[in-house]
Amino acid sequence: MWVVKIGGSLSHDPALREWLTQLWEVGGGRVVIVPGGGDFADAVRQYQIEWRFDDLAAHNMCLLAMAQYAILMQGVLPELVLASSEERIRGALRDGQVAVWVPTGLMRVTPDSTTNWDTTSDSLAAMLSTTLNAERLMVVKSCPVDASAPLETLAASGVIDARFVSHVKDANYVVELFSKDDIGLMRDRLLNVPVV
Repeated sequence: MWVVKIGGSLSHDPALREWLTQLWEVGGGRVVIVPGGGDFADAVRQYQIEWRFDDLAAHNMCLLAMAQYAILMQGVLPELVLASSEERIRGALRDGQVAVWVPTGLMRVTPDSTTNWDTTSDSLAAMLSTTLNAERLMVVKSCPVDASAPLETLAASGVIDARFVSHVKDANYVVELFSKDDIGLMRDRLLNVPVV
């Protein structure tokens, strides 16, 4: 099983349709897509500045932002299956489908280590990868990504979130970062890596 996190920054980019289509064509039964927050989450930041509510409320709103992006993805490609739990994700994969995670189950009533702006959909994708015992986590960004750069460097420059490195430090899955233009590389990975 592979987790593919698609950045919210692709939500207005024509490349989004191509990514979703390619993942659906070659990733059925193997791929879980994690949506970013995109401008849905940017709106949460603006509301927090305006109304000065706490990070717990912002966290819950950002999970709903991710859910909106997930629904947008399914709107673009109706064959994708929305899945809000591990059971539903695994069921979609058993049926040979591609699942899109709707992370509303992570909403909190009290603050914890995830209810802050240092933990974004990047880290949540890493946490899901651990939960699902994934073989690979692919993180897709709209900006150019130096695949040879250390994750710490990418975190320091804001390409990935500040907590991502700690979540994948001892991971038993492969972590790869992709630019939006790396669709062919992703397709090659899915077609050439044997299913375990």
